Amino acid sequence: MTSDKPNVHAEGRYSVNETTSMLGINRSTLRRYTDKGLIRCGRWRTNGRPFYTGKEILRLWIARY
Repeated sequence: MTSDKPNVHAEGRYSVNETTSMLGINRSTLRRYTDKGLIRCGRWRTNGRPFYTGKEILRLWIARY
């Protein structure tokens, strides 16, 4: 995980690719963190794909540092 604080808006919604890029982690790592409850994701109503809020991204980053 990157030591640089992610530049996100607390209420923003970010895709899996955006989230992994900001945190400097692999998709499988993000999935594992999600499955363990370390970070929560929402689902877009239109396509069912997951998204992560800026608040959750920062919460995970702070917990890891």
